[in-house]
Amino acid sequence: MVLFDCTIEATCGHARALSYETAHGTFHTPMFMPVGTSATVKGITVDQLHQLNSQVVLANTYHLSMRPGADLVEEAGGVHKFMNYDGPMLTDSGGFQVFSLADTLKLDADGLTFRSIYDGSYVRWTPESNMHIQEQIGADIVMQLDQCTPYPAERSFVANAVDLSANWARRCLAAHKRPDQTLFGIVQGGMFKDLRSESARQLIDLDFEGYAIGGLSVGESKDVMMEMLYHTAPILPSEKPRYLMGVGTPLDIIKGIDAGVDMFDCVLPTRNARNGTLYTSLGKLNIKRREFAEDDGPLDPACNCYTCRTFSRAYLRHLYASQELLSFRLNSIHNLTYFLDTVRGARAAIREGRWAEYKRRYEELYDV
Repeated sequence: MVLFDCTIEATCGHARALSYETAHGTFHTPMFMPVGTSATVKGITVDQLHQLNSQVVLANTYHLSMRPGADLVEEAGGVHKFMNYDGPMLTDSGGFQVFSLADTLKLDADGLTFRSIYDGSYVRWTPESNMHIQEQIGADIVMQLDQCTPYPAERSFVANAVDLSANWARRCLAAHKRPDQTLFGIVQGGMFKDLRSESARQLIDLDFEGYAIGGLSVGESKDVMMEMLYHTAPILPSEKPRYLMGVGTPLDIIKGIDAGVDMFDCVLPTRNARNGTLYTSLGKLNIKRREFAEDDGPLDPACNCYTCRTFSRAYLRHLYASQELLSFRLNSIHNLTYFLDTVRGARAAIREGRWAEYKRRYEELYDV
């Protein structure tokens, strides 16, 4: 096995099916990563992740560095041993979380200072210290520290952020030394196509092993987000994996695949599960609705997950209405299954030349 070897197996237009080698195994794309912010996917055990055939789990550098602390994770043998998960993992840099704390943030060319949401202490990050933290945590794929721009934002502000992020990308590359771990660059540029192109150009010149698209789904309209996505993804190197950060709905993922993206993550499946919103082959469904109180049918007759095989809609509604903890788990199992099945189906459709038909089915289901 050659670490971080990327193989393109099939294409349909911009849509691709890849395989990618990591120290903890090979994953296949298109791929959805369940979000395990604090080294756990909420309500889901490691055994259940394996039963769901989840390939890669995402953890968050900000939260793990604050609690329990990167030193403790490192002493435990890294995040894989800490949470007893033996598959590939990815950590984001935590930059999005830091920049969302704008009222406590102080930014300069060298790095940033912010207050912890846990104990109020001041924390200083530089690209170099952020790389050290991610090496301590030990995920297979790590992300550069970048400046995330809000929406809306003035062009001059976004342009400065693009240049700062490129400078930090160079410093992250220089600081990152762990050979069993690969580093991705993050394209920024707000809602300006030329700045997206410039950000991509600067990062491509640095020859990262993979490229992420950041700064989308931050308040802009769906039309604007898709315009930026369809502009950005195809200009990234075709021989490297492409990752759309923090997006999104099933239709967002389908359109992302169509634009040429390989990897996705979002808290939506588990967060919406806890709110009673479930995704099915018949469309989106709210299990708390009165109409399901006496419905003895499965949640989704086309789904073979544990929840759909075992329990009725009426029972799932009862659990949610009673605020039983089992509700959150069963709903999360189903939603994660749906998202994982969606990308597995996309991969099969690309490999079999059926991508246009597959994409159209999701557009008819969700583009309403």
